[in-house]
Amino acid sequence: MKFDYANPYTSTRIPVFARNVVSTSHPLAAQAGLRILQQGGNAVDAAVATAAVMTLVEPVSNGLGSDAFCILWDGEKLHGLNASGCAPAAWSPGYFRGKYGADAKTPPMRGMDSVTVPGAVGSWVALSERFGKLPFGDLMAPAIEIAERGYLMPPVVQQKWAAATPILQSQPGFAQSFLPWGRAPEVGELFRFPAAARALKAIAATRGEAFYGGEIAEALEKFSTANGGSLKASDLAGWKPEWVEPVGQDYRGHRLHEIPPNGQGIAALIALGILEHFDIGALAVDSVRSQHLQIEAMKLAFADVYRYVAEPSSMEVTPLQMLDGAYLASRAKLIDLNKARDFKAGNPVKGGTIYLTAADENGMMVSFIQSNYMGFGSGCVEPGFGISLQNRGHGFSLADGSPNQVAPGKRPFHTIIPAFLTKDGAPVMSFGVMGGNMQPQGHMQTLVRMLDYGQNPQAACDAPRWRFNAGLEINVESAMDPATVQGLTDLGHQVDVINDSYQDFGAGQFIWRAGDPAVEGYVAASDARRDGLAAGF
Repeated sequence: MKFDYANPYTSTRIPVFARNVVSTSHPLAAQAGLRILQQGGNAVDAAVATAAVMTLVEPVSNGLGSDAFCILWDGEKLHGLNASGCAPAAWSPGYFRGKYGADAKTPPMRGMDSVTVPGAVGSWVALSERFGKLPFGDLMAPAIEIAERGYLMPPVVQQKWAAATPILQSQPGFAQSFLPWGRAPEVGELFRFPAAARALKAIAATRGEAFYGGEIAEALEKFSTANGGSLKASDLAGWKPEWVEPVGQDYRGHRLHEIPPNGQGIAALIALGILEHFDIGALAVDSVRSQHLQIEAMKLAFADVYRYVAEPSSMEVTPLQMLDGAYLASRAKLIDLNKARDFKAGNPVKGGTIYLTAADENGMMVSFIQSNYMGFGSGCVEPGFGISLQNRGHGFSLADGSPNQVAPGKRPFHTIIPAFLTKDGAPVMSFGVMGGNMQPQGHMQTLVRMLDYGQNPQAACDAPRWRFNAGLEINVESAMDPATVQGLTDLGHQVDVINDSYQDFGAGQFIWRAGDPAVEGYVAASDARRDGLAAGF
């Protein structure tokens, strides 16, 4: 595909062209991945090393107690990895109603009763064992060094760190780990995390066994018990990541691939399947009509996703039913080109995250995402090993009859989703956009810009975004043309213009294969909404 490399949007970034490349939301992490590639590692090795560093340099978004997902091209085919953790054995609707009242609708947002089994470390081990070239311990070395020596605090991470402090400073272990001077670090201030270095050394030495069946697992159980939680070492020992077959949807001669449920990636597939029924490329790229069509398609997708997506064994319908061509055509007919609508779920039976991507000159491409869910996750940090624990348990429902109702050993509805694009069975792009339910929306918006309008990955990344919330409510970035904002308002969208791009509109990383990786290499982009970097050689 031939891109237009003129960028019509204000940007601090330019596309990066290289045969070996890593793109993520912190420069030190991207450079750690390059270091591994230069040592003879492949893209999987680079991704694992980058992910480990990200737990340190962007702890607001992920940590050693996070979950992860991955889609990778090994040179011949796609593979998917679901490393989302499950509920502790003690969890049930009765467990939470007994502690939080009969009217409780979900597990709590923070604290130990929001913590599910962390899967990120298990994903690193699984990827390394199956596809890596270098010893696993070598992949942890950059992160261990950074944890011990420290790093200077970047602007965007510092802003979110400071904002989270009043909310989380009373959670167990948080102040000890993340407020070393009784406050959040300032921009340019050195932050060290020796407890995490200790954990990373144990993880490196045991290839993760210390985390799921050794001293770290025992420390997590002790910490959980002391702070009113029910997570046990046996819960960690009984968990394993799952290799899965990605699900896909054709769009404009390409095919978008996502991890199947329990994640929300299918929302992007549904939205694109609906947009296939419109000639959106005939509309101006930033026009009211183009944005309206995309918003309405996304709303239809979320109506079904929020109704049906859960742990696959609990779903009433299958992903294939949700992506059925005739069903998506019927959903497309519900869009009114002249009016915003509040859609309900159809009936398919009739028919606070970090993202990174790495690619090497041998053609391996990795799309990887890990997250603690909301900023700093549960807020709970096991202090001996610096394990900052996610709050994915808050994603469960307590409602009887809900496919996402909490149960022992069950995985919750998940928001984090890596993505991968192919054409005629060959790899084209590994990419992702962070940020809660912004993720499938970001996948769709950036792909439409690239495939329908020929915008290059950096321009598609820099373009102003919108975000659907609920009903008729959408947020738009303040950089969006006021005339477009007014036009959407005139169609009935309830528009809120937002200045905080990090919080509401996510951040993307993109690696597009330009041709033979050993010759032409790749085109990479990194989102200016965070402190990130696309780097290569």
